[in-house]
Amino acid sequence: MPSIRTQLKGVAAFHNTTRRSAILPPGPQRIEGGINEPAPVPEPSSTHGSYHWTFERFLAAGLVPLTVAPFAAGSLNPTLDAILCSVLLLHSHMGFQQVVIDYIPSRTYPGLRKTFNWLLNIATVLVGVGLYEFETNDVGITEAVRRVWKA
Repeated sequence: MPSIRTQLKGVAAFHNTTRRSAILPPGPQRIEGGINEPAPVPEPSSTHGSYHWTFERFLAAGLVPLTVAPFAAGSLNPTLDAILCSVLLLHSHMGFQQVVIDYIPSRTYPGLRKTFNWLLNIATVLVGVGLYEFETNDVGITEAVRRVWKA
């Protein structure tokens, strides 16, 4: 009778088999350029780097007073509600865009990356139209949160 140690040899933790199943197969392995060539330096852009990071932080920090102000003041302001929806939509879009950039490399999967970027843009436009309809034809986002909170 084999011992437990020999039975468990080669089995990963929390798995009952040694066989691995990958969600996506590894991408093509190719090297561009030679060993003595420097790494390509991207063109400087105001939409990337520190300006982009600073803008994201301002949006994130701006969400805090925008979410608290309508409830602290006790009155509903449609302009403040529209600004909250716009900042929330921009913040969400930029966050999901970073997820696409981080997890779908354009060098390995250029078509998939472009597809997900288009899907994100379409989803952002649809959510923006939905928020506009909700703000103009219904009670608005802050009143909806207030009603759910009191329910």
